[in-house]
Amino acid sequence: MNLVEIFQDLVAQVPGLVQPLIVAAAGAVPFIEGEGAAAIGIIGGIHPAVAAVAGIVGNFVCVAVLVLLTARTRAAVVTRSRERRLVAAGGADIAEAATPVEGDQGRKAARRVKFQRALERYGVPGVSLLGPLLLPTQFTATMLAGAGVRPARILFWQGLAIVAWTTLLTFVVSGAMYVVH
Repeated sequence: MNLVEIFQDLVAQVPGLVQPLIVAAAGAVPFIEGEGAAAIGIIGGIHPAVAAVAGIVGNFVCVAVLVLLTARTRAAVVTRSRERRLVAAGGADIAEAATPVEGDQGRKAARRVKFQRALERYGVPGVSLLGPLLLPTQFTATMLAGAGVRPARILFWQGLAIVAWTTLLTFVVSGAMYVVH
C-alpha cells in the first residue's frame, strides 16, 4: 500500500473535523505536498477550499521548519569555519584549520552544480515557482537555505509557489470530480 492510499484511507475513516488535519499531514510529505494533499482531501469528500487550505498549511509549515533549521545549521557551520580560519591566521592549531573538508563526489556534486546554475539563471523566484515541476518544495527550500539565501525571502517565494500550485491543482481536481459526477 503506498502513502497516498494510506492518507486516502485515513481521510475516509476519521470524523469530518479531523479530515483537514490528515490532509495537512499529507501536505508535509515530500512528493505529495500541498497539491497532492488537496487532491487526497477532495477525493475523500472534503470541500475543495478546505482541502486546499489544509494542504497549503501542512506543506508550508514543513517547508518553514526545514528552512529555519537549515539556515541555522548553515550559520553555525559558516561561523565555525571562520573561527577556524582566524585561529589558523593567529598561528595556533594550524594543522586542524588547514585540514581540507572532504568535498562532494560524483552525482551529489553534479546536482549541486545544476542547482547553482538554476539559481543563478532564474533567481529565487524562478527556482521556487518552477521547482515543484522537478523537486518537492521541501528539497528546493532546503537547498536555497543551504546556498545562503535569506530565510524570509525563501519563505515568501516558497509560500507563493505552494499557494499557486495547490490552487491550480485544486481547480483541476475539482473540475475532474465535477465531470465524473
